Amino acid sequence: MIETMAFDTAGAGAERPARAQPGRLTRLPWRTGEDWERPGPTRDQQRHDLIGTIILLLVSAFILEVSRGIGALAGETQPAWFQHLAMALIILPLVVRRRYPVAVMLVCSAAFLGLGLLVPMVATQMTFQAAYFASLYTAVAWAKDRRMLWLGTTVVIAVMALWVILSFTVSNAYDGMLERVMEGDDSYRGFLPPLVSLALYNLAINAAFFGGAIMFGMSAWRSAHQRELLIKQSAQLEVQATELARQAVLDERLRIARELHDVVAHHIAVIGVQAGAARRVLEKKPEATAGALQTIEASSREAVEQMRSLLGVLRAGEEPGAESDGGARRAPEPGLADLPALVAEHEQLGLSVSFHRSGDVPGALDRVPAPMGLSIYRTVQESLANVRRHSTAGAAVVALRTGTTGAGQAWVEVETVDDGRPRTGSTAGSGFGIRGIRERADLHGGTAEIGPRSGGGWRVRVRFPVR
Repeated sequence: MIETMAFDTAGAGAERPARAQPGRLTRLPWRTGEDWERPGPTRDQQRHDLIGTIILLLVSAFILEVSRGIGALAGETQPAWFQHLAMALIILPLVVRRRYPVAVMLVCSAAFLGLGLLVPMVATQMTFQAAYFASLYTAVAWAKDRRMLWLGTTVVIAVMALWVILSFTVSNAYDGMLERVMEGDDSYRGFLPPLVSLALYNLAINAAFFGGAIMFGMSAWRSAHQRELLIKQSAQLEVQATELARQAVLDERLRIARELHDVVAHHIAVIGVQAGAARRVLEKKPEATAGALQTIEASSREAVEQMRSLLGVLRAGEEPGAESDGGARRAPEPGLADLPALVAEHEQLGLSVSFHRSGDVPGALDRVPAPMGLSIYRTVQESLANVRRHSTAGAAVVALRTGTTGAGQAWVEVETVDDGRPRTGSTAGSGFGIRGIRERADLHGGTAEIGPRSGGGWRVRVRFPVR
């Protein structure tokens, strides 16, 4: 039976893969990334191959001598030193099995065939067959050129299949075994003829041998491919996360810049107007000068408080004490409810402002989200400040209204109009205020209409969809 095992693992395993496997296996790589090349082995992996080969050599020499001691090598005509040499010849190529996988497979296949004929009893050794199995497995798992791999594998399997066929037809390798079976007790025979049973037995063992090596090799190759894909995906996710974090910082900086512009521009404009008025009436109307100075003081304090409240978001991870910011605390952001106070403030500065609120349904304005309410407030604030700074108009109209589109989409709209002309000698400004209005509209998916009116004056109209 040991003799049968020797020829089993050598050849008949080629028969089933040669007929059934190659057509299927050659399609597998294209389904798992044929264009991918597995990176070569690292220094540690090559060092492990060297150490593993040395260990396998020592173990195989020990098992070979033990087998000789129990008579498992009876009938072997070659001397002991040649038997150890034969074992070393099929094991030594494994030192570079991962560096030259296909070449090692072909060398081991040739050694297996030749040594199987010269020292057939040594070919029955477990370590001899394990070394050949390792060469097949490594070729499938590590080959970079997959087409060359499947071509070489097909050639190896075809040669092995031919060898087994010749062993059954031309060679007398199985004659002794068949004679013992034919002359034995009939009670030990199966329902199939001895030759057919032996052929099927060899076919099953070799199919498991070669098929197992190919299957485990493909599994290792796919696992390596998936690991590299995961590494690349992780790196890509890290880059995307960094980009998203950077974009979030830029968005926050833009939001803070918008808020700072609106707050500072509004209050500085108030301070400038009141300072000019105080200078003109300083000697003639001291009481009017005092009122202007009080307005400057109140406006400057409010500007500082709003700036502290806004910049407090930059200290989100800190716990500042009362003494760290002069006792200031973050105040609620202004919204729709603060529009009357804003209008009253501009009226005190000499601009006549009419404020109108209208909703298509009761409570529609109450459903406007707070961030959208802040954007509406800043839009009105910037619009009225621009009227006072850059227009000759003495009056303005602010309208806040809601409605619904034909598709059932609710919206809220704020409009500021005046009937003045550009002020002579007034600068055009930086343009950041109008840009900020457009950016707020884009932030909420709205639209902005900013520009001169056909009948004279200036219009700022922004509409936001309310979800």
